[in-house]
Amino acid sequence: MIMILYWILPVILFIIGLFCFVSNRKHLLSMLLTLEFIVLSLFLLLFIYLNLLNYENYFSMMFLTFSVCEGALGLSILVSMIRTHGNDYFQSFSIM
Repeated sequence: MIMILYWILPVILFIIGLFCFVSNRKHLLSMLLTLEFIVLSLFLLLFIYLNLLNYENYFSMMFLTFSVCEGALGLSILVSMIRTHGNDYFQSFSIM
């Protein structure tokens, strides 16, 4: 019973993050923040999984490293978009 409680919180956080990501499409910055929230909930799930199975936490450090790289890439895209378009609205630029 107690092991089920460990899995509930990260799954609920992941579902809430997905719902926020799908429903909020106006600003790029808010979408990047919800993506970081999803990554942190996945990190919590991975950390709980590795601790319950008594594995090493080396893979969780690798996961954190790649999530930091993902965040830096997202912020650089945001800065580039603000410099070229003047704002971070998705409606202000086209795909082409």
